[in-house]
Amino acid sequence: MDYEAIVIGGSYAGLSAALQLARARRRILVIDEGLRRNRFAAHSHGFLTQDGEDPAVIATKAWTQLIAYPTVQWRDGRVDDAAKTDTGFSVSAGGRTFTAKALVLATGVKDNLPAVEGLQERWGKSVYHCPYCHGYELNQGEVGVIASSPLSLHQALMLPDWGPTTFLLNDVFEPDEAALKELARRGARLEKTPIRAIEGHADVVLQDGRTLSFAGLFTMPKSEISSPIAEQLGCALEDGPMGLFIQTDMMKQTTIPGVIACGDAARAAGSVALAVGDGAMAGAATHRFLMFGA
Repeated sequence: MDYEAIVIGGSYAGLSAALQLARARRRILVIDEGLRRNRFAAHSHGFLTQDGEDPAVIATKAWTQLIAYPTVQWRDGRVDDAAKTDTGFSVSAGGRTFTAKALVLATGVKDNLPAVEGLQERWGKSVYHCPYCHGYELNQGEVGVIASSPLSLHQALMLPDWGPTTFLLNDVFEPDEAALKELARRGARLEKTPIRAIEGHADVVLQDGRTLSFAGLFTMPKSEISSPIAEQLGCALEDGPMGLFIQTDMMKQTTIPGVIACGDAARAAGSVALAVGDGAMAGAATHRFLMFGA
C-alpha cells in the first residue's frame, strides 16, 4: 500500500481534508489538477480572517502550510481513473498508479454558463453567482439577474438586499402570478426583452437596441462534477438545484465505504468557507475510517 489515503483535488476542501490527516500523522498523497473553481475571481469574501483576500493567496498559503508536514506528498496532474481493490483503492494519474486504503474526493465542479455573448469573459469579475460572496462590494448599485432557469427567481428575490434589482428573463421562463407578486413585494423590476450581449463593465445590450448598465450581474450556472471518478467507483449522485453532486452522509462518507467526498462536488451549493468546513469533516471521517474501517 503506497499511502493510507489519497486526496483527489487540492483546492480548499481537499487542502482542509488533507490537513486533518497530516495532523493525524497519516501518510497521504494529494493529486491536484490546478483548476480552482474561483480562479476567475480576484477577491474572496465571507471567509473569516480572509475577507477580501485574493483566492490564490489563500490557496497558496494553505498549500505551503500543508506540505510542511512530513507525511504529505503532493502531485500536480489529473486523476485519470480509480478502482476498488481487495485492500483499498488504486488511482491512476500521469501514467503512474498509486494505492491507498481510503480516498477523499474533493474534485470540485465546473460551471456551465448561460450562452450570452460577453458573459464568459466577465465571469468572476462583474458577473457572479453568489450574492454573499460579491454583493456587498457593489455598494448598493444597480444589480441585474440574468435568468438561466426558473430557479433564477430565487436570485432575483434575494438580490434586492444588495441593490435595486432588474430580473432579465431572456426568454428563459415566464413568472407565474405568485412569482410576480413576490418580485413586486421585493421591489425587483422585470425586463422581458432578450439579451444581445454584455459589454463594458456590466452593460447589458438588449435585442431592441437599449443598453442597461449595472454595477454587477448575477446568474445561476449549471454545475458539473469536474471528474468522473465518483461515478467510476459507483458512488451515488444526487440532483441539486445547480446540478448533480456526490451523495454523502453527515460525516461526508459516500455510498462506497472508504470513499469520502467534500467541497462543491459533494454539496448542492458552496463557497470557500463551506468547502473548508466540509474538508475538515471529511478529513476527520477519513481518519476514523483508517482507524476503525467504518
